[in-house]
Amino acid sequence: SLDASKLEEARMMLSGMDYSSTVSQDEDGDTILHISTAKGLRECAFAAAERLRDVGGLNAKEHKGKTALHVAVTANQPEIVRDLLYLGADINAWDVNGQTALHLAAHYGYLDVLQKFKHCYNVFSLGMTPLHCAAISHCATVKSLCNMGVPDVHLQTQASEKLSCLQMLVSVGACLLSQEIKSNKTVLHLAVKEGNIDLVRYLLTIPLPNMKDFVNMKAHGHTALHMAAGLHGNPNQEEILHLLLSRGADSRVRNLENDQPAHLLQSNPQGEQVSQIHELFKLKQSEI
Repeated sequence: SLDASKLEEARMMLSGMDYSSTVSQDEDGDTILHISTAKGLRECAFAAAERLRDVGGLNAKEHKGKTALHVAVTANQPEIVRDLLYLGADINAWDVNGQTALHLAAHYGYLDVLQKFKHCYNVFSLGMTPLHCAAISHCATVKSLCNMGVPDVHLQTQASEKLSCLQMLVSVGACLLSQEIKSNKTVLHLAVKEGNIDLVRYLLTIPLPNMKDFVNMKAHGHTALHMAAGLHGNPNQEEILHLLLSRGADSRVRNLENDQPAHLLQSNPQGEQVSQIHELFKLKQSEI
C-alpha cells in the first residue's frame, strides 16, 4: 500500500516547486510523472499523477507516444499501474506502434501487471486482442528456445511466465474466438502455424462448449488443420495433427485453393512418420 508519510512528502515537494515545471513536458515529452514512474517512485508518481489529472495532463504522451501508464507497464510496476488506473489513466491510449498499455503487459508476460487491468481483456489494438499479443510473444520465446539448441533457463522461465499470462487472460474471459482483423487468425492458428506444441495442447484442453467450431475456424480459408499439415519437417507436426483431429477438426474442409489438409502434407511421403500421417487422414475420412 501507499506510504502515507512519503505521499505527503511528495505532495509537499510538488507544492514547493514552480507550478509549470510540475505539469510541463521536457524535450523528450516526458513529464515528472513519466520520470517518477520509470524510476519506480510510487508515492512521487501518485502525487504527480494527481497534479497532472487536475490540469488534464494525466495521459500526456512522450516522444514515442507513451503515457505514464505505458511506462509503468514497461517498467513492470504493478502498483503504479493500479494507482494510475485508479486516478483515471486511459487504458485505450496508443503509443506510436499502436500498442495500448494492456497489450504491452500481455506482450512482456508481466502477470502481476496484467492482473491490475480488470474487465479490459478483450480490447482491440491494431486488430489484435491482448490474447493475440500474449500468444505471439509466447511463440517467439519458444522459437528462440528451439533455435538455441541447448537449454536456456532464462528463456524457459520467460516462456513459462508468458504461458501463465495467456492462461490468466483466458481464465478472466478473454475471447478465444477473436480473430486478428488483418489475418483473421485466432490464437489457435497462431500456435499451430509456429508448431508451438505447449500452447496448442493448452488451447485444446480448454472446456469450450463450441470446441469443434473453434478448431475449424478459418483464417483466409485455412483451418488450423491446413496449417498443421503444412508444418513440413516440424517434430511436433504429428502430435498437433492428432490433437486437432481428436478435438473435431474436419479433414474434408477445403481452403481457397480448393485443397484439403491432406493435400498440404509433404509430397512423396518418405519415412515412417509421414506415412503414418497420411494413414491418419485416410482413417479419419473413412470415419466421417
